[in-house]
Order: sequence, then C-alpha cells, then structure tokens
Amino acid sequence: MPKNSKVTQREHSSEHVTESVADLLAHQEPVDYKRSVLNVAGETWDKQKEGDEELDAENRPAWNSKLQYILAQIGYSVGLGNVWRFPYLCQKNGGGAYLVPYLVLLVIIGLPLFFLELAVGQRIRRGSIGVWNYICPRLGGIGYASCLVCFFVGLYYNVIIGWSIFYFFKSFQYPLPWSECPIVRNGSVAVVETECERSSATTYFWYREALDISNSISESGGLNWKMTLCLLVAWSLVGLAMIKGIQSSGKVMYFSSLFPYVVLVCFLVRGLLLRGAVDGIMHMFTPKLDKMLDPQVWREAATQVFFALGLGFGGVIAFSSYNKQDNNCHFDATLVSFINFFTSVLATLVVFAVLGFKANIMNEKCVVENAEKILGYLNTNVLSHDLIPPHVNFSHLTAKDYNEMYRVIMTVKEGHFKELGLDACLLEDELNKSVQGTGLAFIAFTEAMTHFPASPFWSVMFFLMLINLGLGSMIGTMSGITTPIIDTFKVRKEVFTVGCCIFAFVVGLIFVQRSGNYFVTMFDDYSATLPLTVVVILENIAVAWIYGTKKFMQELTEMLGFRPYQFYYYTWKYVSPICMAVLMTASIIQLGVSPPGYSAWIREEAAEKFLFYPTWAMAILISLIILASLPLPLVFILRQFHLVSDGSNALSVTYKKGRMMKDISNLEDNDETRFILSKVPSETPSPMPTHRSYLGPGSNSPMEMSSAPNGRYGSGYLLASTPESEL
Repeated sequence: MPKNSKVTQREHSSEHVTESVADLLAHQEPVDYKRSVLNVAGETWDKQKEGDEELDAENRPAWNSKLQYILAQIGYSVGLGNVWRFPYLCQKNGGGAYLVPYLVLLVIIGLPLFFLELAVGQRIRRGSIGVWNYICPRLGGIGYASCLVCFFVGLYYNVIIGWSIFYFFKSFQYPLPWSECPIVRNGSVAVVETECERSSATTYFWYREALDISNSISESGGLNWKMTLCLLVAWSLVGLAMIKGIQSSGKVMYFSSLFPYVVLVCFLVRGLLLRGAVDGIMHMFTPKLDKMLDPQVWREAATQVFFALGLGFGGVIAFSSYNKQDNNCHFDATLVSFINFFTSVLATLVVFAVLGFKANIMNEKCVVENAEKILGYLNTNVLSHDLIPPHVNFSHLTAKDYNEMYRVIMTVKEGHFKELGLDACLLEDELNKSVQGTGLAFIAFTEAMTHFPASPFWSVMFFLMLINLGLGSMIGTMSGITTPIIDTFKVRKEVFTVGCCIFAFVVGLIFVQRSGNYFVTMFDDYSATLPLTVVVILENIAVAWIYGTKKFMQELTEMLGFRPYQFYYYTWKYVSPICMAVLMTASIIQLGVSPPGYSAWIREEAAEKFLFYPTWAMAILISLIILASLPLPLVFILRQFHLVSDGSNALSVTYKKGRMMKDISNLEDNDETRFILSKVPSETPSPMPTHRSYLGPGSNSPMEMSSAPNGRYGSGYLLASTPESEL
C-alpha cells in the first residue's frame, strides 16, 4: 500500500481520518468475489465468462470515423417522411407559415430530446434496454417498448422500400409503363381500360398494376407475388447491410446518406427549369398567417418534429453508444437537427417545383377540355358568339383568355350557368390539391416525370433515391432492435440479425396481400404514434426527474469537457415534458373525436372512399397500441415488487490499468459489502468518474460542498465518483 494513503497515515497519526470506499478500492488488489467470501450467492467461477465480459467492455465496436457516424445519424433521421410527409404538411398547413411552428418546436422539443438521447447512449455505451435499466431500473420497460415499436415500424417501412424497388425496375423502359392507359380488346374493338380512363394512368398503375388492391381491408385477395418478391429483396438488402453491425452498416451509409442529396439537388435544378415551377415555389412561400393560430397545425408540426429525428425508437441511442466518451455529442445533435430541417426544406422545394409544373399541365388540360365544351355550345347556339371576346383565339387559348371568357359567360348566363358544366380552371385550385404519403411519390411524382425529357432516367434516379432514404432509416430502426438485444442477452449479432430479418419478412407478408396497403396505413397511423409519445415522455422524466437533471448535467460537463447551456436544463426539466404531455393529450383527443378509418380504392368507381375499420381490424389496431406500450407497466410492476432482478446490484469494479472493471453482482440485500458499495439498492455508481460538477442554476459548486466541515465524505475530501441518485 502506498505510503501516502490515508490508511498508512492513520497508522502513524492519532488524527481522525474519514476513509472513503473510493480511496480503499483505489489502492487495493482486485477482488475476485467468485473465489472469495464475497461470493454469497454460491456461484462458480467461470474464467472464460470473466474474460468475455472484460473483452466486451474493452472492445465494443466503434465507428471508423466521425464522418461515418454523422452520416449514419443523418441517414437514420432523414427518411421518406422528409420527402413526402413534410411537403404535404407544408402544403396543407399554410405553406411558409407552417415553417414557423415547425422551427420553434424543433428548437424547444426536437433538439433537446435528440441531444438527450445522444448523450445517454454515448455516456452509458449500451443500447436502449441497457441505458434505461441503468438510469432507472423500474422504467427499464422503455427499452423493450422501443424495440417493439421499431419492429412494428420496420415491418411496414420495408414494404415501402419494396414498392420503390418495384418501380425502380419498371423504370428501365421507354415510354414509362404508367405514362398511358392500357388498351383492352373487346372482340374486334380496342378500348381504353375503363378504370384507368376514369382516374388517370399513374393512379391506375399504382392501384391495379403495382398493388392490385382489393376494395376493402376485409377482402384479402391472396398474396401479390410481385410485391412479395420485392419485399424479399428489401429484407435481403437490410440484412446484408446489418449483418456485421456498424462495420457493415457504417460503410453502406456513405452511399445511402449522400446519394439522396445528389438526386434532390439534380431534381431541384431540373425542376426549376420546368414551366410553372416558379408558381409552385411561390405557392409554398406565400404564408397563410391565419393557419399559425390553428392548434391542429402546431400538433402536426410537433408530431413531424418527433418522427423526423427518430426520437424514442432507440436507433439514436444505439448509434451514439458506439462513440468515444469524449465525443462532442452536443455538436452532433445541433448539426444533425439542422441538416434534417435543411433536407425537409430542400425536398419541399423540389416537390413544390414539380407540383407547380404538374398543376400547369393539369390546368392546361382543363382549359382545353372546357374550351371544347364552349365550342360545342357555340356551334349548337346554346351560347352566342357575342359572348366571346374578339381577341380570343381557340387554337391558341391561354389560361388568362379562358378565365376572361369564363367570367363573361358566368355573368350573362347566371341563371343557367351550372347546367353548362364549365370548370373555373384556376391554377390555385390545382396547387391546393394536397397529395399525402405514398400518393405523392407513386402518383404525383410519377405523373410529373412522364412529362420530363428522358423520363426513364429521372424515374430511375428518383426511386433509387427513395430506396436509399428508406435503407438509411431501416438500418437505424433495425439497430434500435439488434443493439439492445445483443448488449443485453449476448447473442451473436450475425445469427440474430439474419433470424430477425427472416422473421420480419414472414410476418410482413400481411402487407403484400392485395389488401396489404390498408394494413400499412393502419400500422403507420397507430402502431407508433401514441406508444412513442409515451416512451419519449418517460425518457425525459427518467433523466430529468428520477436520475436528476443536475446529476445528468454534471456528468455531461465531465464527458464533454464544457458546461452545456442552461437552456437544456430548463427544457429537459420543464418545457419538453409539458409540450410532450400536451401533444399526447391532443393525440388521444384526436383519436376519440375522429373514429379510425382508411381510404379504400373502389375498383368499380375508380375512386377513393373513406371507410371505417371493421370490428376485427379495430381489435388489431388497439392490440398494436397496447402491445407496444405493455412493457412499460409490466417491467415497472415486476421490479417494484422484486419479482425479477433489476440489475441494480451490478457494479463494474474490475481493475485494469488502475481502473475498476470487475463485475460484482448478485449480492444479498443484507450483505455488508453491498451496503458499502451503494447506500440503497437502487443506486449504482456511475461507470465514469467526475471531477467537477454542474448542479444546475443557482447551486453551490462542488468545491464548496466538499469543504463543508460535516461533509458527507469528511473534511476536505471530494469523492471522485458520480453523486448519488436524486431518488
């Protein structure tokens, strides 16, 4: 024992010295409890297992570079929702006015909670299950709930990748197969397919050729073999990208994260050169300020922020757990949040440029059709030639000339105008037609691309971009499942990853039957929204109110090397939990006010029709919400009443080059060693020592605390470990 230790000092001095556990452990030889009297549980010593645990702690996989990690986080958070959901919400909720609530909520909810997940993953270096078991064992169900939600989302998300793969391979032909309606022969007469003629070529191709969709969710119709094969290819891609963990997925991210930006920039340049693109972008940036006062707009903005960053899924925690302890995760959180917002705006510019072009095409078509009606009325003397302005030329009729003629006819024929069946053909009306979700990518975009020069090239690029966006998000989603399971149960990642993909493919067959699109809608709307909101609220509460904001800020100060802004202290403690609680309440109210339903494609009518879910589908819907949320109360009850071990009696104290890392576990409640190591059973010393503390606004410094005459650890001594839980 060193001569200057306090134990040696006590032997040569009559002065009372208060000894700490940290001092005693710091100068002693390692204690192998399994070969000593400390092994009160009677366990046998397993040298091989001990070596494996030590190797796991020391050799956790790490990112090859900071760039690879940032690209992985960007690829995960930037997904299909940025390309179709954000533009749809922007169009629906007032254009530029929607950007204001979105940006405000990104700052006060998105960024703090994203930083929180990055920090806990990097700090504890485990997946979501291990992280929340460490922070608050009774809320350990958060990690299991995240895994379940990731599984549900991964099931239907990969189906969308399968759809993109189908369209990708169909794009290698000219003309594109969805550019014209098919011709069917009725005997010797060739006629246009009725369903296609009553809708459009792109709509017909999507619902009939791609999905071969049934009329309702109750009509299964059997498997769609084309989509089944595409789903198998999609899961094979995910499995290959994930099979070696971050060593393989990290390399995939170089392409899957950067390629979509190349395509988006190319589409933006091409889109700006299209006729009418400026009309679309002007429509986007013309704010409808009255929309900002609508609570529904703020609720949808909060939901979009929530899902855009991938909060609660566990993927953010999984990726950050492979970082070094001194990585600046605050910079990462700010950078990724900004890039996510930038990508959403970039994609929205592209979408509105294309929609502006499409709106002009549709408006011109409307003008031509109605001009033919007017000519017919003129030839049959239903309308007088005097109603037509002299400068109007029907062979080169512009939208402006038609509108002038329309207003004159409407004024003169006011009493009988409706009988004429003329449309106003306003560009604004076409721009206001919002297309949501899959319809934007597989109907609106495909229709616009049929008018592009070299349309197959742009189609290939677009769907390759969708595949990459989806693959990046799927890697993060699957990491939210594989990382915590592998960390917790020590299974082989190759075997588990392959098994998980095969199982998910088999279960996912429900989405590739003819009614599968309706199940995709159900899972998208209800399997994740409410459970994830609850998960993120509990994450926030676990860190800010149970583990302790002061303690967490102190550990961040040590880990990052600088003190985080007080802004995060207040948002974690008060602002974010309140905002998330309001969002959850609004979601529940919305669910109660609007009975769950879906848009069904009715073949005979060649149109969509809103239908309510049947009783059995409602049972599935409710079961999804309950099953995803079930681990939260279940784990709490089991650990509250000590029906299962909460893992709180495990402490890494093995020595390796002066550090404590040997596992001491399974100690009885009355064991005095456990009492020394932890004041109460629920407290586990932090795996990372701290030397300076940030205790929140208005708190005393750690040096002032350590110098108290009757201090907890004795006069003039500051314990070099994390302060105890605030429980």
